[in-house]
Amino acid sequence: MSRIKLSTEINAPLAQCFDLARSIDFHIQTGVSTKEEAIAGRTSGLIGLNEEVTFRATHFGIRQSLTSRITEYEYESYFTDEMVKGAFKSLKHRHSFRQQGNITVMEDDFCYEAPFGLLGRLFDKIILRKHMENFLKERNSQLKNALEKREIT
Repeated sequence: MSRIKLSTEINAPLAQCFDLARSIDFHIQTGVSTKEEAIAGRTSGLIGLNEEVTFRATHFGIRQSLTSRITEYEYESYFTDEMVKGAFKSLKHRHSFRQQGNITVMEDDFCYEAPFGLLGRLFDKIILRKHMENFLKERNSQLKNALEKREIT
């Protein structure tokens, strides 16, 4: 099992950070490089507890689908999405939010397991982990920039 933990400080109100992080529309908007699209379940708006979304995107030149469900949710504090169906053996992403003075601290706890046993673990160590970390950092950077510039759509 691999784990990526990130912390992003955002100069924006807690509720706005929480809502934009669970916005299907923003997820698609920031997934241009991977050609992200929501194809099933909740395909727009704000995802909530027990709702599912299926995204289709291109990673490593392969068009893939991933279905996730929101399994934990406390408004403005945290939400967790878990893979129901997709390329990973398992995937669980907890998004946590807290106010620190005028700053919102957004934390990611991203746990996943690559498929294909030893070969998958080797691929993770050499390529996948860095790819996933960069993917999360880029999405967080775009979220931070949109909120701080108030360019929310």
